[in-house]
Parts: sequence; structure tokens; C-alpha cells
Amino acid sequence: MIALCRVLYQGNSFSTRQPCTIIQSTAFSLFNIVTWQLLVMTSFISEYWSDLSELFSNSQQRLYFGYLLCALIIAFFWLIKSGENVKGSLAKAAGMRQWLCRSALADYQLIIINKAVFLLLIPLLVTKLSIATAMFELMHQGFSQRSSIDNELPSWLIISAFTLCIFLLDDLARFYLHKLMHEIPWLWEFHKTHHSATAMTPLTVLRTHPVEGLIFALRSAFVQGLCIAVFIYFFADKVDLYTVLEVNVLVFAFNVAGANLRHSHVPIYYWRWLETIIISPAQHQIHHSIQPRHFNKNYGAILAIWDKFCDSHCYSEPQHALQFGLNRKQLRSEHHLYSLYFAAFANIYASCKRYFQRASR
Repeated sequence: MIALCRVLYQGNSFSTRQPCTIIQSTAFSLFNIVTWQLLVMTSFISEYWSDLSELFSNSQQRLYFGYLLCALIIAFFWLIKSGENVKGSLAKAAGMRQWLCRSALADYQLIIINKAVFLLLIPLLVTKLSIATAMFELMHQGFSQRSSIDNELPSWLIISAFTLCIFLLDDLARFYLHKLMHEIPWLWEFHKTHHSATAMTPLTVLRTHPVEGLIFALRSAFVQGLCIAVFIYFFADKVDLYTVLEVNVLVFAFNVAGANLRHSHVPIYYWRWLETIIISPAQHQIHHSIQPRHFNKNYGAILAIWDKFCDSHCYSEPQHALQFGLNRKQLRSEHHLYSLYFAAFANIYASCKRYFQRASR
């Protein structure tokens, strides 16, 4: 419209121009506008489809098809070990009922819409590279000279230390932010979108409110950027990461070992001593339980040690079937898009309004 107005009002009046010239100029401008919009839309759709397909084709994504296949195999053999026959184990491991229920359908809608939202927000987000660069410059300004410690240590030790440190710091930050999501009321309003799932599939990991997704993305960028900056400052070009398929070897091991079963109907538990160190799928399922005794338990993403330190650890309970969701009286509307996206803002607004009303009395 702006381009059209400029064509019609760029200096000469209608009385001094031929009608044919005006029509041609207007048509040409409209053609340019439509062409530009089509190019932008085509580019957006192409990038959107690429991002969506990478959820399953990129090994850096939790839902990479290789990890999903590993989870299916582990679930199958776990059910065989539990006494199921082959046919029953395959049916339960696949869990078609869970994939087609109302809760799962809400998962798919959120994934599709959130991908579009984040594609629009990505240019506005700070990246771990920009944070690493800024922190590196600050350290150069804050310290008169760089340590020569990198000349005294073998490369394998530096790479091992970096691989372990970035894994531990990232997992600790995820644990603590997840804990805050439950403890701070306004953050919980956004996190409720994830916990409103009444049936879980591996895709439930992406059942998140965009605000929560944004907060976790910034957390990841800050923690990893900080770790990269510190190691590069002290060890320069010796810094590297032990990887498998371009993924931190420790994260890769976790994903291959059935990370996608955390959001599933298969309650795989570990030995008690191992559940003190690593969160089992059954332990994370306890985190989603509606039983009051399970509230605010097992915040950990990979490691259980953080929960042990914060008294929020809970061992799995193999004999007890769990029910997932927010509470027993959860409404069907909890799976509607309006509720999943806008209920958080409505509840926060209502809470703020009540607070200021009480304060003004």
C-alpha cells in the first residue's frame, strides 16, 4: 500500500498524466509488491519445513529417528522381560492409542505452531556465539594477561574437561530453571502447558508454551556461551568437544539409552543406586504424576544428583500405575489451543489485578 501511494502521489497530479501511464505504474507497483510477498512467503515456508523435518533428521535433536528407534527397541525388550509376548510387546511399545488421543493431538498442534513462532523470533534471539564473544572480550579486558596453562596440559585432557563441563553446567542450569518453573507462580502458568498432557509420547517433550521455550533457549545460549568463552580464554585452539554424530558424546549416550522413553507410557526403571545418579524414564513419569506425593519431584533432565542435593529426589515405584496431567479434575479444554496458549496470560493478569486491588486497600 505504501508503494502504491507513492506511485499515485509522487509529484504530478492526475490531470497532468495520461490515464494509461497511471494504470501501468500502479499495476507495476502492485506486481512488485505481490512478487516480494510471494518470495518472502516461499522462503518462510521452505525454512519452516526444513526446521520441522530436522526434528527427526538431525542428530542434535532429541526426536532424531535414530534415538526414537533405540527407544522403541529398548521398550520392546523391556516389555518382553516383563512377561509380555512378542505381539503384545510390539503393540505396547508402539502405543498407538497414546499417539492418537486428544492429548497427543494437542502436542502436534503446539509443535506445528511453535515452529512458526520461533522461526519469526530467531533473528531477535541472542546466540551462544555472541555471548561467548562478549564474555571472551570481557575476560581480556578484566585480566592483564592470559594464563599459559594451555601449554602445560595435553589436548585430550582439555577436550575431556570441556566435554564434561559443558554437559554438567548445561544439565545443572536446566534442572534449576525447571525447578523455578514450578516454584515461581507466573513461570508455572507457562509450564502448565507441558504438564497438562494426560498421555505422553516422545513428542510431548515439545509440548511447551512459546514463552517457556524462549526462556530455555536463552538459558542454553548463556550457559554454553559462558563455558565456551572461559575454555577458549584459557586453552585457545586446544578447545574441542568429544562428539558422536556432532553431538556431545555424553548427551548422545543419554539419547541412545532411551531418553525418549521419559515421555512415554513405558515405565522403565533403573537399579536404585543408578537412579541416584541418572533420572530413569519412570522417575520423570513420576514428575508428571497427579499424585500429591509426587508433586515437585525429579526436576532433573539427565542427572539425578541435583535432585538429591535439593531434596526433590524420588525413586521410581514399579508397582504403581501413574496418571498424568495437572489434577484429577482436569478439563478437556486443557487441550484446546486457546487454553494452551492464552490461559497463562489470563491467569497472570488476574493474579496481578488481585494483587494491586489488595495493595490499594
